[in-house]
Amino acid sequence: MNAPTRWLELSVRAHQEAAETVAALLHKWGEGGVAIFQDHEQETVDHDPRPVGAWLTLTTYVPDSAAIAARRDGLEKDLWHLHAFHGDLVGELETQWVAEEDWANAWKQFYTVLHVGERLVIKPRWQDYAPAPDEIVIALDPGMAFGTGTHPTTQLCLEALEKLPVAGKSVLDVGTGSGILAIAAAKLGAAYVDALDTDPVAVSAARDNVVEAGLASAITVREGTLPLSDPAPTYDVVLANITAQTLITLAPHLRAVIAPHGRLLACGIIDAKADAALAAFDAEGLRLLDRREAGDWVLLDMERPT
Repeated sequence: MNAPTRWLELSVRAHQEAAETVAALLHKWGEGGVAIFQDHEQETVDHDPRPVGAWLTLTTYVPDSAAIAARRDGLEKDLWHLHAFHGDLVGELETQWVAEEDWANAWKQFYTVLHVGERLVIKPRWQDYAPAPDEIVIALDPGMAFGTGTHPTTQLCLEALEKLPVAGKSVLDVGTGSGILAIAAAKLGAAYVDALDTDPVAVSAARDNVVEAGLASAITVREGTLPLSDPAPTYDVVLANITAQTLITLAPHLRAVIAPHGRLLACGIIDAKADAALAAFDAEGLRLLDRREAGDWVLLDMERPT
């Protein structure tokens, strides 16, 4: 099969309350994952009281092929149903053609050096940066995988991870995306990190970033998800920055891979679904140690007592 000569960019502007649902729709009809960027433009409704930072732009791509019309129509139909319930939280679908040679670079204009927590610095591989002596630099080329560090859920995870006693520990990163959390864990001293993702584009991007970081001996990236083999290995720290519904579904499997007295950082949870996620973890015997919030997003820091 010949490579496409161009791609159709599909973008939707959404409030954080609806971002999880919009991302799922874009992932359903697009290809190669969903890029999520903080929106710094004011909502077009002048009287809208919600803060500027509460809005996101979500983007995916569809290759030029015979199926492109059906995929675009399917997305528009799903968005039409979503508008019926959340019209004030979801913008209109915007499209533009992107040439093949520009496709892989289309999102780079949004990606700059980012400071997270006390010491972590996320930087594009193509930009220079002179770190302070105590800073830990994570250089990424995320490609079309989720995880540039700009999304509030990724920042919540990085801030919480920085506070954990990770040095010398085993870590599992479920839904690794670009590999950003796995790389951060390794740079914070983790003994080894296993990273999983169901998206082959993400797996390829994460492996590339791990190699470029010189961490191939410390991080193993695989295509897949939970449950793992039976009996499942256990880890001192488990990271899961995925959707709330996926966390709820995977709750029993997440508990199974946490070592006694091990920690789970569960994120990607919109505030409205935090109680449901917490209930699912509580049913599995996990104990809440901390709850962190950024806007409408929530991170749950859990412990398996025994």
